[in-house]
Amino acid sequence: MTDRPKLTLERTFEASPEEVWELWTTKDGMEAWMGPDGFRVEVLELDLRPGGEAVYEMSAVAAEQIEYMTQAGMPLVSRLRFTFVEVDPPRRLVYRDMADFIPGVEPYEVETVIELHPVERGVRVVLTFDAMHDERWTQLATMGRESELHKLAALLAARQ
Repeated sequence: MTDRPKLTLERTFEASPEEVWELWTTKDGMEAWMGPDGFRVEVLELDLRPGGEAVYEMSAVAAEQIEYMTQAGMPLVSRLRFTFVEVDPPRRLVYRDMADFIPGVEPYEVETVIELHPVERGVRVVLTFDAMHDERWTQLATMGRESELHKLAALLAARQ
């Protein structure tokens, strides 16, 4: 648990909690939507249990993201990992990862909590995550999370 402020995003999807859980906790599911627009994710390892890890590579693939990453002095491909803290299918998933990719900033831990609540016509997803080290990076992280939720919505809509 960190002492930084928390941010929360909520979305409701016409899908079951089990469908959304599968997309958040399987290799195929994660690769289908994770990462902001313009990035691709490849899951290399997945051990879905408290203390287990997900290891993945996120690659900038769109021209705009490649240009941004290059100008920011950041690699186009990053190997990332997070450690599962809570795994309660299909209701709650908590993981922690290290923000260790920001030039000039000491690595620090970021916690993410995903809660899935059944509603009449689907599932309400409540995504809570730690703020980053400054306002600019918090805005970038929020935009990335919103982009991911948009991609998740599009994937679920295409399955209807």
